[in-house]
Amino acid sequence: MTLFDKIWDAHIVTKLESGSDVLYIDRHFIHEVTSPQAFEGLRQRGLSLFRKEKIVATADHNVPTINQHLPITEKLSRHQVDTLIENCHKNNIELYGLGHPYQGIVHVIGPELGITKPGMTIVCGDSHTSTHGAFGCVAFGIGTSQIEQVMATQCLIQNKPKTMRITVDGKLGKGVLAKDIILFIASALTTSGGTGYFIEYAGSAIRALSMEARMTICNMSIEMGARGGIIAPDKTTFEYIKGKEFAPKGEKYEQAVAHWKTLHSDENAAFDQEHHFKAEDIQPMLTYGTNPGMGISIAQHIPTPQEVDNPAGLEKSLAYMGLKSGQTMLGHPVNYVFIGSCTNSRIEDLRIVADFVKNKRKAPNVYAMIVPGSKQVEQQAKAEGLDKILEAAGFELREPGCSACLGMNEDKIPTGEYCVSTSNRNFEGRQGPGARTILASPLMAAATAIEGKIVDVRTLM
Repeated sequence: MTLFDKIWDAHIVTKLESGSDVLYIDRHFIHEVTSPQAFEGLRQRGLSLFRKEKIVATADHNVPTINQHLPITEKLSRHQVDTLIENCHKNNIELYGLGHPYQGIVHVIGPELGITKPGMTIVCGDSHTSTHGAFGCVAFGIGTSQIEQVMATQCLIQNKPKTMRITVDGKLGKGVLAKDIILFIASALTTSGGTGYFIEYAGSAIRALSMEARMTICNMSIEMGARGGIIAPDKTTFEYIKGKEFAPKGEKYEQAVAHWKTLHSDENAAFDQEHHFKAEDIQPMLTYGTNPGMGISIAQHIPTPQEVDNPAGLEKSLAYMGLKSGQTMLGHPVNYVFIGSCTNSRIEDLRIVADFVKNKRKAPNVYAMIVPGSKQVEQQAKAEGLDKILEAAGFELREPGCSACLGMNEDKIPTGEYCVSTSNRNFEGRQGPGARTILASPLMAAATAIEGKIVDVRTLM
């Protein structure tokens, strides 16, 4: 059996005649954007929460990232956050709201608090729930009606996806991070290459990654159309979880580890599809178009119509981005840099950026915004003095939230401006109406901020 099969099958409550499974859900994360409709649906049906202790709530998508101690000024954002507070209070749900030491992006706080554990089924009304798969979890995003289902029954009716294994072997080169791995894979498989599949990542290059890097990989699985991503837990996983706030302690931890060690694909497990890549082939990556699969290495040129399967789509994307086929991205001027989101806002990401920009100064034309993924990340960064290093380099360290990953709060990129971003999506208007997003790793983003244009970060290391 594959790891995915083992976890999925262990959570089947019953099989339906239609072929679907009733799947038990171990942990349900909610936030202010997709939960209000579900709570209202329960009220209209006269239903109560079945297992409220399985729900963890936080405010992240709509929150401002400056002056969080003050009332939210944006009317819609304030209404959504206030509604979450009211719903959690009425239903006695644990809420990590603004001002709480555990507040942060939903996919950041679960792992850092030890709520996320191997072997779990985890859902949230957010597509990037796949992040938790880095711990050996079957984790995926769900819609509002499904949120209501889980609230009422702690179960979901699901069709079991097919399985895919992506193996990356070898050693990564200088300046190449986990973000480059997943952008490289997405460019190879396209945004539809994983449709209908749950992806397991394997190979020596994956095993060598830290937990925070593995989360970056699994986070962007859905950018290939996959239902989710998963990585088998190992010693790196167990050590990361140990001592976390809600992790098992003492003898219970040892018992948990004994079980977690069984969570891996069997040697003779058959996958519906397999792909193999060499780590040495991966260079610093960035996107040029309007979906995450439109990526190239820093050494490549933007494809020409003759080099792609969808010339009309390429032309449309480049028209929006103000770029031309055949050109290189090197030297392209950029005025905005965003380092954050559930993809790259953890303490490891901030350490990488601070280490690179130490004793340097950002270009005068660049506005560089760094948004930590949680209050814990923010406090850790300050404890380590990273805030002072970033400030000296001209970067602004803000308070936690989804921020400029999506145009749903105050942190928007102006129309027509380019932003090198460590987030996960570069759709038209994703970071604000008319904003032009270029996805990259924290290192490439930091290098862009220092130079004021896109450069090969390896030349500055």
